[in-house]
Amino acid sequence: MAADSNSNLRISIERNPSQSRLAELNIKCWPKWGCSPGKYQLKFDAEETCYLVKGKVKAYPKGSSEFVEFGAGDLVTIPKGLSCTWDVSVAVDKYYKFESNSSSSTTSSSSC
Repeated sequence: MAADSNSNLRISIERNPSQSRLAELNIKCWPKWGCSPGKYQLKFDAEETCYLVKGKVKAYPKGSSEFVEFGAGDLVTIPKGLSCTWDVSVAVDKYYKFESNSSSSTTSSSSC
């Protein structure tokens, strides 16, 4: 059974993670990004983890008619190599970070 290249690239969503989980990830130290409503073609060259402070998004993976919906309060992981269209219905404000091979286990501190 052949599968297209995006079939194993899934967006995972953790709905309303606890404050202790957010603190553990040190999210307040991550860069912020925002966009206004509209449609955006995106390709992720590295795995991204983001926490939406506000907004609402339907992400349509390339070559699929299905979508994944996420919004304010969600912790979202987008796999490396995924191409998708974000249909943003409510302006997005998010914290984000990209995984990099150089992120060897550094001890996280509460300060940035």
